Amino acid sequence: MQDLDLQKALKSAKIAARAGREVLLHYFGQLKNVQEKAQAGLVSEADVESERVIAKILKQDFPQLSFLGEEGAFEKGDDRVPDSAWVVDPLDGTTNYVHGFHVFCVSIGLQWKNEIVLGVVDVPILNKIYSCSQGHGAYVNDQPIKVSQRTSIKDSLLATGFFHENHAALKEQLKIFSDLVYEARGIRRPGAAAYDLALVAEGVFDAFWEPNLKPWDAAAGVALVREAGGVAWSYTNGDYRLGDHTLLSGNATICQAIRERIVKVCAKK
Repeated sequence: MQDLDLQKALKSAKIAARAGREVLLHYFGQLKNVQEKAQAGLVSEADVESERVIAKILKQDFPQLSFLGEEGAFEKGDDRVPDSAWVVDPLDGTTNYVHGFHVFCVSIGLQWKNEIVLGVVDVPILNKIYSCSQGHGAYVNDQPIKVSQRTSIKDSLLATGFFHENHAALKEQLKIFSDLVYEARGIRRPGAAAYDLALVAEGVFDAFWEPNLKPWDAAAGVALVREAGGVAWSYTNGDYRLGDHTLLSGNATICQAIRERIVKVCAKK
């Protein structure tokens, strides 16, 4: 495969994310078709249409790249990430969106030769677009951002998420939450992992952790955090890679402290 023009790819991803944004704003508050996906939450016509317009732009600009979108992956029953591929969530935070809660976003990541090299997270209601490419830093609306520099959990604002359909994972997650909530300054659960990770990159949240995220939930956000000077790890096995079952991301000091607590909690099973 030929070399990748990363800046061209970033430009294309921003255009595609903006197209997805327009779809989401058009349907917000006017949905007519919402369905349950087994073990995968909700899907609406907004998700499907957003993915369609995003895929059209990215495939046209980069026909040599594979495309893994949440809705297409669900239809095929295959969420494996090719070595080089766009990894897209056309509507992260669908439950929020369906209920009229304003926290939702478009997430576009790019994996190239098994490395996450680019991320774009577009937050329609806030008119914010987070973006990064490998080696060039992370930005929100073209202004540079960095992860926080706090060093103590007691001074930190953390973020996480829960998925009730996997009962075993939920029980473990609640144990971790119960341990950390007594020590942290606060823990938030906005309900859109890509946006959570963008806020980690911006230094709003000091760290984010969640199990059982899909590749499209994490790809763009992980790229943003790393380019903003943070880390993205699995709970116990080193650097996070797309397809890992756990994700802990933020500044390295806070993440190390959280990882130690997670290991202790999980050892008590």
